[in-house]
Amino acid sequence: MKRNMLFVALVLVITALFVTPIAAQDDPDLLIWADRTRTPALTAAAEQFSADFGVTVEVQEIGMGDIRANLGVVGPTGEGPDIIIAAHDWIGELVLNGSVRPIDLGDAAELFTPASLSLFTYNGELYGVPYAVENVAFFRNTDLVPEAPATWAEVKEISEQLVSSGASEHGYVIQTSDFYHFFPIVSAFGGYIFGRDDAGNYDPTNVGIDSEGTIAAGAWLQSMVEAGLIPDAIDYDVMHAMFEQGDAAMIVTGPWALPRIRQSGVPYAISDIPAGDAGPGQPMIGGQGFMISAYTEDALLAEAFLIDFMATESAMQAMYDVDPRPPAFVPLLETLADPDLEAFQSAGLVGVPQPSIPEMSSVWGAAANAQQFIIQGDLPADEAFLTAGEQIRTLIAGGEIEAVAASTVGDTPPEDGPQAVSIPGTVNSAMGCAGDWDPACAEAQLAYSAAGDVWQGTFVLAAGEYEYKVALDGAWDENYGANAERDGANVALSLAEETPVTFIYDNKTHWVMDNVNFMLLTAPGDYQDEIGCEGDWQPNCLRSLLQDADGDGVYSFTVNTLPAGDYQAKAAQNMAWDINWGVDGARDGANITFTVPADNAEVTFSFDSSSSVLTVEVAG
Repeated sequence: MKRNMLFVALVLVITALFVTPIAAQDDPDLLIWADRTRTPALTAAAEQFSADFGVTVEVQEIGMGDIRANLGVVGPTGEGPDIIIAAHDWIGELVLNGSVRPIDLGDAAELFTPASLSLFTYNGELYGVPYAVENVAFFRNTDLVPEAPATWAEVKEISEQLVSSGASEHGYVIQTSDFYHFFPIVSAFGGYIFGRDDAGNYDPTNVGIDSEGTIAAGAWLQSMVEAGLIPDAIDYDVMHAMFEQGDAAMIVTGPWALPRIRQSGVPYAISDIPAGDAGPGQPMIGGQGFMISAYTEDALLAEAFLIDFMATESAMQAMYDVDPRPPAFVPLLETLADPDLEAFQSAGLVGVPQPSIPEMSSVWGAAANAQQFIIQGDLPADEAFLTAGEQIRTLIAGGEIEAVAASTVGDTPPEDGPQAVSIPGTVNSAMGCAGDWDPACAEAQLAYSAAGDVWQGTFVLAAGEYEYKVALDGAWDENYGANAERDGANVALSLAEETPVTFIYDNKTHWVMDNVNFMLLTAPGDYQDEIGCEGDWQPNCLRSLLQDADGDGVYSFTVNTLPAGDYQAKAAQNMAWDINWGVDGARDGANITFTVPADNAEVTFSFDSSSSVLTVEVAG
């Protein structure tokens, strides 16, 4: 049945017959739960809807992770929301819990891309109104790689040519332990995560991590490693820094990376995922949208708000403006003259929905470990993915797995310090651990970087509210929390959406940080080779990491190894040059000069995050 604004009016008239006048109501007719990012756009829409139709609509700001966790708890009490903002991969859990209800879009379904509708479909029924979709695509530096490679075999050939000619330090690079970004290669060789039943639903009894195609993708990766073309100890930020500085020519990443890549000035182009023996590489498709609570007392009014009011170009434009992602709403998508978004859309045409079934939580850790073992040379491709397949089936069946012994990504740590550093907390399950607060969990280990003299690691974590600490040598005997205090308070971490989170621990100061709560700042300059960096003006050298141990917003570090002389420095964020500050806190400003009057004089660098001013104080 076609729905239109006349239907909305009829619904509201019928509803009005059974409710008390608006002025006498304590509760809104519709309550919407939304995260901080999307609340402004929804609040404006709610106010307009209320004004047009004489009902009350309230938007309540809730942390993205709390929305999913609390819906089934608060909903049955009658105090919960009618509508929620949700990620598509919540569907399996929410449907099994009986917390959301199907939605009939009617003719309005034609306004949404088929891929976005498939994301919110579970067991043949639609459970959400999508508004944004996302997938990864293939990036290349056009100065180094003028034409897009058609196959992964060509990617290897181009990488060999670039490295052998000295045109670039690396060709294609990939994160050491991130199966999400490796999956497009897996799919190109015929691998998969879960098979599908006759109805097209993901079948958790058909695990494809150890399939012939997945192992073939692992073999391609192994061939790149054996040819010396894939470096290890690469996380999200390092990968992007290498690409933005011209040290890597090709990467796979998503639209969330566009702002930093654009600001870096590197010449780039985006194209489809290269093909393998089985055909085009298929990225996983994710999405965000609206769901209706199963506990709502006015499902028709909730549907009317979503289908007849939000499913309009103006409302979807407002959502896009506060959270720019490729729209799921076709009329809006057609108005956006953005070649980058068009390129992502093209790459996603062959994409597959990221599995939203609960069993997916058993996949990430084991699959990422297999990838890591191949890149580090710990296991051959077939053994790595056969082991991962066995682990995933065991976890799905409710069993426990024994961690596979393998070296932690990184350099050999100093003998006078810890030999292992981990991030125990409620983050552990999201990292792929069997349980939380486990300092010995293999998936929660950081890697030691001799170049930076710190421990670090990046983990892709789902939306939610978390806590963590840092623990040494796989036990609780020595641990540090907030403000670098031994046995200190837990560090809180709130994620509104799935996010790559970088953790860094400095054993000299015992400060543990993440790049969500803190700014990831360094002080690159022409002095860095004197403190152990590989060279000067290196924003990714963590020996110049600025730290805020007391949480007052002032980041600093001190050195006493500089020879007498004149020097220059700046402040840079995220280990790259795309965001940097110079004299007087000016963005991309002039270098800050300082003089060291005598060898080994103490020099303190301090960055005030409120003013973006970096000061350099020299003792004596």
